Amino acid sequence: MTPDTGWLASTHAACFANARPWTKAEFAALLALSGAILITKPQGFALAQRVLEQAEILTIAVLPEARLGGIGRTMLRELEAALIQQNTRIIFLEVSTVNLAAQALYYASGYLETGRRSGYYSSKGSTAQDALVLSKSFH
Repeated sequence: MTPDTGWLASTHAACFANARPWTKAEFAALLALSGAILITKPQGFALAQRVLEQAEILTIAVLPEARLGGIGRTMLRELEAALIQQNTRIIFLEVSTVNLAAQALYYASGYLETGRRSGYYSSKGSTAQDALVLSKSFH
């Protein structure tokens, strides 16, 4: 089954209203990469890219009206399980320093801060936000 890149793009835009949403073409290019893993639910999706024994969570998007219902946590667990089945040893991600809900999810799921990227995220009408680099190891 081919993922609906239009749905991914519109869902991403709804979830990240203050950021530049990813386009259908960007999603199509990401999904065409070897090692792309997509988890979808009616309320959102999670996308990762795996290379050898490492993976990066590219985005987890949960529609605003569905937040705080455990959908993000469920998709994160499913994404981790899929990556572990493919012998992933470590997962990386970036999260905005102002996205406290996402940080809480990642920290509660065992991710640890391993770095910071200054000015990584740009927002409409405000200054760029730093990103925390988090990782979680599996053995």
